[in-house]
Amino acid sequence: MLIGIVGAPNKGKSTLFSALTMNQVQIADYPFTTIDPNKGIAYATVRCACTSLGVKCNARGSLCSNGIRRVPVNLIDVAGLVEGAHEGRGMGNKFLNDVAAADALLMVADASGTTDPFGNRTTGADPVYDVEMVESEIAEWITEIIVKHMPQITRNKDGVAALADVLAGVMVGKPEIERALESTGLIGAKINWSAEETLRFSTELIKIAKPMLIVANKMDVNGAETGFAALQKRFGDKIVGISAAVELALAKAEQSGVIDSVGKGFKIIGNATPDQRSALEYIQRFESGTNISSARDLINQVVFDLLGYIVVYPVEDEHKYTDGSGNILPDAILLKRGSTARDLAYKIHTDIGARMLHALDCRSHMMIAKDKVLNDGDIVKIVSTAR
Repeated sequence: MLIGIVGAPNKGKSTLFSALTMNQVQIADYPFTTIDPNKGIAYATVRCACTSLGVKCNARGSLCSNGIRRVPVNLIDVAGLVEGAHEGRGMGNKFLNDVAAADALLMVADASGTTDPFGNRTTGADPVYDVEMVESEIAEWITEIIVKHMPQITRNKDGVAALADVLAGVMVGKPEIERALESTGLIGAKINWSAEETLRFSTELIKIAKPMLIVANKMDVNGAETGFAALQKRFGDKIVGISAAVELALAKAEQSGVIDSVGKGFKIIGNATPDQRSALEYIQRFESGTNISSARDLINQVVFDLLGYIVVYPVEDEHKYTDGSGNILPDAILLKRGSTARDLAYKIHTDIGARMLHALDCRSHMMIAKDKVLNDGDIVKIVSTAR
């Protein structure tokens, strides 16, 4: 899974990336600080299955602390996008190519209105424009890809298959294309669309293939509530408020052992100086605000709500919940909601999937069929002739 952090220049994308990954990246108050994309690992968090079993897990490839399982997801922070990027303006197509493989997008806007669409300092800028411009540029980019290949698409009687071939490089498949066709009412049998129809299709396709969570950043700055309200009026429940700068400060405090995460908040546990304690107490008051989310909540909203994933725990011993080396609940695997036991088998290894016999629900010790749909938190043993 890959989540892309996108937005116009100087809206706080790299600060948010650092808060989510604790990677050291260049952060500055001027446009185009990010040239090459920053890549790192963030974590979706769930209550670990070990808490209901009364065992201590040996997490592998993920982390488990105080019963909270942190499941890694890939994150990419790309250069700021300006109007006309699909025509090469600003970082242009480099930006667009960097987000091609993303499964979902965190769209960062400046709710305080203190940066203009090019990332320069100002007052009274419209954060709604930040979002609409990025959505438009990505749709125009997809449109140009389709238009460029329209002659070969038109020759194919199966328009869906033709589009899938052309858009494979941006991680768009037949299911997303079919949903976009249905939503727009366009015909996909033998495609020969006008420019307006192509843009209408691309605009809808992006919403389906690259779902977006809007991050109203700089909520700690005066005037941000007005910008948040404007974004909420335009985009509804697809928006969350945050201060990336505050979240980065909290991430550093937690890394140094001064605080510990508790639910959606934190508690001070280390030897904080009076100034640090005062700052942290201010942050606690700030984060109790109605429109404020934490950085870790963003990843969960994208992974579980926007993309619809669940967490499943594969094991080899259904009685001890261990792998072949005796590790308890070593793996926590993200699967799309609606995935089956067979999907899990293939996720573990293609040979195990190809030679799968059946599976076992390790909580009930009941045998389950290959096509049984799995639930969030299931612990499953795959029985296969593969070794």
